[in-house]
Amino acid sequence: MLQDYRVEPFTAEGHTFELLRRGDGPGVVLLPEVPGVTPSTVALADRIVDAGFHVAIVSLLGTPGRAWSVPYVLQGMLGACVRREFAVLASDRSSPIVGYVRAVARHVHAEQGGPGVAALGMCLTGNFALGVLLEPCGRAAVMSQPSLPFPLGATRKAAVHFAPDELATIREQTDRGARALGLRFTHDPLCPAQRFARLRRELGPAFEAIEIDSGPGNAHGIARAHHSVLTEHLVDRDGHPTRAALARVLAFLREQLVPA
Repeated sequence: MLQDYRVEPFTAEGHTFELLRRGDGPGVVLLPEVPGVTPSTVALADRIVDAGFHVAIVSLLGTPGRAWSVPYVLQGMLGACVRREFAVLASDRSSPIVGYVRAVARHVHAEQGGPGVAALGMCLTGNFALGVLLEPCGRAAVMSQPSLPFPLGATRKAAVHFAPDELATIREQTDRGARALGLRFTHDPLCPAQRFARLRRELGPAFEAIEIDSGPGNAHGIARAHHSVLTEHLVDRDGHPTRAALARVLAFLREQLVPA
């Protein structure tokens, strides 16, 4: 599964993690959700590579290649909650690991070139992707079911995990053409509607939202419990909204990273 990826330890901001890298073209930093680099995460990375990009998967959690399971997810979530890199309840500041993600983005862009770099985060790492827009090279952020801060209470439900000065810098970057794309299932309790409403207020037309109906009686039989739009709950068949969402992500990356 990972035999085509080269493994590169990368140290920055006092942290060292492995980058799993493959492909040619502009860089996309892929931040896996809990529990880590699962087979479905690798499948997503492969689709991004096939679309003409270089992918750098940041192995922040778990064992690369290990399959998804409920015990593995619970183990990963408990571990993330106590690690100092992740400020899981912070409403008005970003997690310390965002500095490392920004360094990865600079590193990948310096090697791959092009007009800029993108980041794609999911669940625990979803909002971390937006941190790439704090960098001059940041051109695109894809936030799939961004779940931090954990939505405990009204304030955290509407929070986006960045400080006011960071959001101001991100807006400056969007004024120069950077864009953000968000994805969520409508009944996902970890990524409430209030969070996307806040992103619309903060970023205006620079934020595009894809919200897939997971309510009772929805046309595609999507369960209320579904969470992972691009990985575990992706239904890869024509006409399914998760397939359409993946297609939009790839088109969005091309719009932002491939010169006309």
